[in-house]
Amino acid sequence: MAAANPPPAAAAGGGAAHLYTPSRRWLFLAILFLVGASSSIDRVVISVLLEPIKHEFQVSDTQLGLLSGLSFALLYSAFGLPIARFADRGNRKKLIAVAISVWSVMTMLCAAAASFWQLLLARIGVGVGEAGATPPAQSLIVDYFPTAQRARAIGIFATSGTVGYLIGLSAGSQLVAAYGWRTTLIAFGLPGLLIAALVYWVLDEPRSRVDAAVSRGSAEDFRTSVSRLAGKRSFVLMLAGFTLYHFAAYGSLVFVPSYLVRVIESPIEQAGLYYGATSALGVLIGSLAGGAIQDALSRRDPRWIVRFPAIAFGLAAVPNCAMFLIDDLPTFLVVSTIGGILLYAALPAAFAAIHAVCGSARRATAIAVVLFFGNLLGFGLGPVITGALSDHFSAIHGPAGLRYALIIVMALTVPTAFFFYRASAKVADDLED
Repeated sequence: MAAANPPPAAAAGGGAAHLYTPSRRWLFLAILFLVGASSSIDRVVISVLLEPIKHEFQVSDTQLGLLSGLSFALLYSAFGLPIARFADRGNRKKLIAVAISVWSVMTMLCAAAASFWQLLLARIGVGVGEAGATPPAQSLIVDYFPTAQRARAIGIFATSGTVGYLIGLSAGSQLVAAYGWRTTLIAFGLPGLLIAALVYWVLDEPRSRVDAAVSRGSAEDFRTSVSRLAGKRSFVLMLAGFTLYHFAAYGSLVFVPSYLVRVIESPIEQAGLYYGATSALGVLIGSLAGGAIQDALSRRDPRWIVRFPAIAFGLAAVPNCAMFLIDDLPTFLVVSTIGGILLYAALPAAFAAIHAVCGSARRATAIAVVLFFGNLLGFGLGPVITGALSDHFSAIHGPAGLRYALIIVMALTVPTAFFFYRASAKVADDLED
C-alpha cells in the first residue's frame, strides 16, 4: 500500500523531508553552507593574489587570466556534468566530502609551486574538486526540505557565496599583505579538510533511507535529460544569458583588486578589505531584496520569474561599467555597491527560474549544464580575454589600460538581460516541478 500511496511530503516534492526533524534539517543546511563558503573562498581568493604572483613570476595579464579563469574552469566544466549525473543517482554526501577534500589539498599545493606553470597545474586541480560542490549540495537541500521551505533554504545556501566572497577578499588581502600569497593559500586550504569531515560524519544521504515510494534518483539517462532541457525554449535562452553573465562577471571582477591597486593606487590590504566588505553588502541586499521582489511579482504572472532578473541584469550594466571610470576609492565603492545590489538581485532569481523549468528529475543536471557553459566559456575565457585586452590597452595607455578592458567585458550584462527577457515569453509553457 505504501508503494502505491507515497507520503504527502513525497508527493509535495519534499520526498525525504519527513525523515528529519526541523533542527536536523537546519543543521544539514548549516554544514552545506560551510561547503558553499569554502568553495567561494578558494575560488575568489586568487583575485587578491594576482599582483604578488605577477611580480614574483613576471607574467602578463593574459597569463593571470589563464591562472584565475581557464585553468580553474577547464576541468571544472569537464567534470561537472558526469558529477551531476552521479548526484542525480548516487551518494551525494560522499561525493561532496571527496570534492572538498580534493580542492582543499590542491589549494595548499598551489602554495608549493616553484614556477608559474606548476601553480597553473595545481589550480586546475582546485577546479576538479569544486565541480563536486554546488549541484549535489542543491540537490540534497531539495530532498531535506519540504516544498514550502525549499526556496528559503536554497536562498540561504546561495548566501554562502557572499560569506566566502567577503572572507576571501577581506581576510585574504590582510593575509597576503602580512604573510605573502603562499601562506594565504595554506590558511584557506586547511579548514576545508575539517568541513569535509563534518560532511562525511554528520550529513545524511536520503536515498539510503527512504522507502521505495520515494525516488532514489533520476531514472532518466543523460541523453534524455539533456534532450528535454534543450526542448525547453526558456531554458536555452536562460542558458545563453547565464553564459554571458559568467563571462562579464568573472572576466571583470577577478581583476577588480588589480584595478584598485594599479589605477586607483590603493594598498592591497585596504583595497581587499573595503571592496570585500562593500561587495558582500551589495550581494546580501541584492539577494534578499531580489528574491522577495521576484516572489511577489511571479505570483501575479509566471513570466516575472524570468522578466525580473532580465530587468535587474540590464540596470546593473550602468553602475558596473561606470565604476571603472572612477579614480578614487570611496566613490568607486559606492558605485560598485549599487552595481552589486542590482547584479545579485538578478542572480539568485535567475537560478530560481532554472529550477522552475528544469523538472525534478534533472535538477542537478540542469545546474551542471548551466555551470558547464558558464564556467568553461565565461569563467574560463572571461579572465583570459580580459587580460589580453588589458595587455593591449596597457601597451597604449599604461596601467589605466586595464579600465577599458573591464568596461568592455562588463558591458556584456546588456545582452544577458536581452536573453532573459526573451525567455519570459516562453517560461509559462516550460514550468515543471
